[in-house]
Amino acid sequence: MLQPPDPLTRRQLLRLSSGALLAAGLWPGALSTAAASRSGSFDFLIINDIHHVSPECSVWLQRVVKQMRQHTTAKFCMLLGDVSDKAELTSMEAVRRILRSLSLPLYVQIGNHDYATATDRSAYEKAFPNQLNYVFRYHGWQFVSVDSTEGQKYQNSLIQVDTFSWLGKTLPKLRAERPTVLVTHFPLAEGVNYRPLNADALLDLFRKFNLRAVFGGHYHALTEKQDSRGVSFTTNRCCSLVRGNHDGSKEKGYFLCRAREGSITHEFIEVNPA
Repeated sequence: MLQPPDPLTRRQLLRLSSGALLAAGLWPGALSTAAASRSGSFDFLIINDIHHVSPECSVWLQRVVKQMRQHTTAKFCMLLGDVSDKAELTSMEAVRRILRSLSLPLYVQIGNHDYATATDRSAYEKAFPNQLNYVFRYHGWQFVSVDSTEGQKYQNSLIQVDTFSWLGKTLPKLRAERPTVLVTHFPLAEGVNYRPLNADALLDLFRKFNLRAVFGGHYHALTEKQDSRGVSFTTNRCCSLVRGNHDGSKEKGYFLCRAREGSITHEFIEVNPA
């Protein structure tokens, strides 16, 4: 009779990449459940890749927001990059104004299309100050939003030193046992298109954390990877008038997310094209 394999030793676990740990259902921080039982229940919204570039995009986004208002239980909204298509301040200000009409706290992350040049992100920083690398907390959960861009690069990119430096200073101040959500523009799951070349190095910093969900954009497609302990890595279709989805799907929309008992679920909400 075949015997089950021996459990991996701590040394063997440490040698595995973060992507391999995820695939094997062995994420170390997910073993912590005490804080999960004390965390709150709430709903929130995630939208990504708006690519605003024209007045017509404003009309489109206003229709999206009208639909988003129907989710009366949502407590905040997150926008995961590519706010604009050509890094224009007028586009970013239009998106900010329209999304703020939700009357919810708005948390934004930069995308590669929000750079005017390889180094110029001044329009983004003016429209959304202090929203590159930051943490916010809600009902026992902690949300870590990190800049995963390398200027305008869309593939074969590297998460930059400034992000790693910020994480090195910030993560020791957080409580690792609390349910944690990581959000970026670029996808971090192993095997997903446009994943940064050093994504594992970033995920390694969260090994001791009770990581429950990782949300990204950039790759306009619905991708979901989940390990046996419920850690989910997800990207979504875009919510743009002018851009299509990389996987050929036609739907545009956003996520309605639900935090319950230390776990996150999400539902794709298609934007009504009418």
